[in-house]
Amino acid sequence: MVTMSDVAKLSGVSKMTVSNVINDRSGVSEQVRRRVLEAIRESGYRVNVSARTLRSGRTGVIGLAVPEVDRPYFGQLAAHVIDQARNHGFQVAIEQTGAAAAGELNAITHSHALHFDGLILSAVGLDPQDSRLTGGDYPIVMLGEQDFAARFDHVAMPNEEGAEAATAHLIDRGCRRIAVVTGSSLYGVNVVTRRHHGYLAAFAARGLEADPALLFTARGMSLESGRAAAHRLVDSGLEVDGVVAVSDTVAQGVLRGLADRGVRVPDDVRLVGFDDIREAAYLVPSLSTVAPDHRWMAAKAVELITDRIQDPARPTVAYTAPFELKIRESTH
Repeated sequence: MVTMSDVAKLSGVSKMTVSNVINDRSGVSEQVRRRVLEAIRESGYRVNVSARTLRSGRTGVIGLAVPEVDRPYFGQLAAHVIDQARNHGFQVAIEQTGAAAAGELNAITHSHALHFDGLILSAVGLDPQDSRLTGGDYPIVMLGEQDFAARFDHVAMPNEEGAEAATAHLIDRGCRRIAVVTGSSLYGVNVVTRRHHGYLAAFAARGLEADPALLFTARGMSLESGRAAAHRLVDSGLEVDGVVAVSDTVAQGVLRGLADRGVRVPDDVRLVGFDDIREAAYLVPSLSTVAPDHRWMAAKAVELITDRIQDPARPTVAYTAPFELKIRESTH
C-alpha cells in the first residue's frame, strides 16, 4: 500500500508539503504542486478519508446548498465559495434545494448524515421559526433574505438598499413612469418583497408616488418570464420610461421582450437589474445593475463556517454585503 511518505520520497518533498498539496492549501509553489501531483499519479496513492476523519473528527468538506444550480447568480456564488473554501483547506459539495423548505431541510439532513464539516445554505423557503429547523451543534451559515441571526450565522444581500439605489438612479436620470418587473411572491419576507420595498422607498424619499399599475410579475423569475412581463408591459399601453427588474436574469428577458415589441433601451425606456452577473456587462446594451460584492459574501460565509467549526458555542452574527451601482449603457 502506497503511503504519504512514499509520495514525499518520490517527489523529493516533506510529508507536510504532500499534505498541503492534497488539501489544496496555500503556500506551495506551482512547480512543487505539479511535482507532488505527478508523484501521486505515478504511485497510485489514495487518501484514506476514513482514517483521516477518525483522526481529526473532520472530513475537510463543507456543503453549499443553493436553490438552482443553473442560474448564473448561483453559479457565480458557488465559484467564489469554492475559491474561498480552498484557502481554508476545505472542499465544497454542492446541492440543489429547488427553493423549497423541504429541499432546504433535506440539505441540512444530508450534509449532516454525510459528515460534512458544515453547511452554507442559501435559504428561500425556510421560515426562521420553523420548528423543524434544528441544526443542533452542527455548523450552519445562512444566506438569503430571512432573518436567521438569532439562530444561525447569516450573510444577507443588500436587497432593499440596492433596489432603492437602482430606482433612485432612474429617477435621477429623469424617469418618472418607472415599472417594476418582479417575482410573484409579494407577501412575507423574501428577495421579491425586500427589493420591492426598496423600489417604493426610492419614490417616497423623493416625495413621489409609484404607480401600482406599473407592477408586473415574472413567474419563476426566469429569462422567459421576464420576456413575457415585458410583452404585457408594452401591450398594456401604459406610459413607461424606466424599468427596475428584480434580477439580472429577469432584466435580460425584459430586454428581449422590449426588443420584440420595438421598444429601444435606453432610447425609449431605461432598464436596470440586480445581481451584476457576469453576462450583464456583455449584453447589448450593457446592463446597469446593482452589484453586491459577491466575493465578500463568499469570503464572509466561509469565514463564519470555519469559525463555527472551531467554536460551536460562539454567539451568532449577521452581516449585510456591501454593494455598488454599476452604471452601463442601459440607463445612459
